[in-house]
Amino acid sequence: MTAFKSDFLRVLSERGFIHQISDPEGLDEACAEGPVTAYIGFDATAPSLHAGSLIQIMMLHWFQETGHRPIALMGGGTTMIGDPSFKDEARKLLTVEDIDANLAGIRRVFSKFLDFDGGRAIMANNADWLRTLNYVEFLRDVGRHFSVNKMLSFDSVKLRLDREQSLSFLEFNYMILQGYDFVELYRRYGCTLQMGGSDQWGNIVNGIELGHKMERAQFFCLTSPLLTTSSGAKMGKTASGAVWLEPDLLSPYAYWQYWRNTEDADVERFLKLYTKLPMAEIARLAALGGSEINDAKKILATEITAMVHGRTVAEAAAETARKTFEEGALATDLPTVEIARTRLAEGLGVLTAFVEAGLAASNGEARRAVGGGALKVNDVTVADDKLRLTEGDLTGEGVIKLSQGKKKHVLLKPV
Repeated sequence: MTAFKSDFLRVLSERGFIHQISDPEGLDEACAEGPVTAYIGFDATAPSLHAGSLIQIMMLHWFQETGHRPIALMGGGTTMIGDPSFKDEARKLLTVEDIDANLAGIRRVFSKFLDFDGGRAIMANNADWLRTLNYVEFLRDVGRHFSVNKMLSFDSVKLRLDREQSLSFLEFNYMILQGYDFVELYRRYGCTLQMGGSDQWGNIVNGIELGHKMERAQFFCLTSPLLTTSSGAKMGKTASGAVWLEPDLLSPYAYWQYWRNTEDADVERFLKLYTKLPMAEIARLAALGGSEINDAKKILATEITAMVHGRTVAEAAAETARKTFEEGALATDLPTVEIARTRLAEGLGVLTAFVEAGLAASNGEARRAVGGGALKVNDVTVADDKLRLTEGDLTGEGVIKLSQGKKKHVLLKPV
């Protein structure tokens, strides 16, 4: 359907969040009539979420802002198995201690987007019911509702088997546990909608069917498109690693730069998905042409950074970039890596310096970058890959500026 009655589906539709809905008319009617409760699950496979999870976080945000109640479900139980969907091999099994430590970092992100303290949103953890399940009772009460024939037909399973990659019985249970989450959240909070990425469609539909059988209730599913950049790169990933949402894992300045480097063709789409700017302002920014598109990219970067790290931090990152790129000045709040001062006294190999600064993955990569004229020390191109950095290379600010290309800069600070 093209015209929605509910504010929630109208917002999601005009901003490009919708890929599939199990029952568009039914969900639209439910959202128009009154508050609905919905959830998205987030497994704790790392100490932070990365930018690839932002689309789901924003869906929960808009759900809250249009008068409904979102649940951010932490996967303290499901992470013990790991979602096998569209993976060629099993995820590394984590200990309970590792999972709980990861959850602490993930929870911090959500407080920037959802109102838990005010009661407009809920944070739940499926460890509360999954870690205490009795296996035999669970098989009898829940497992009997699942058809193995149907489970084998889902793309997330079928593709793994077609590639002749092993799928363990442990992983095969993941979709059953995810389906049971839906039932449990319905029982506890009246949750009737599960949202997620399009790769979760099969798992969510399983939950809908389980809910029908166990609770005789109406459930809904809504998925968002899996996004890549216009050049095909996966969202939230770069050549040097994940674009983390935690400042301890990725500096706010580096995070700002990631969005500032958005491809021209993606600016309008990302403004709709990842910012709260009004649609009229997004249309104005999207209409900018030529070099003015860079102004739109700066606004995009600042708005997204403000949501994750706060407005003050975002504006400081924008100012750092302005000083670095527009004034040619040394902005001392660039990402900084500390090194022992004694290493400069001995002479620090330039290739090693760039690797430790995170500007090259290996000495070999750094050496090739030198050959291509891509590395600079204090804004001077490195011509000799055997160069050694010493205290004589320190600037007046007491640091050494390393640059890879025009946009990546790190300061080495002796301690």
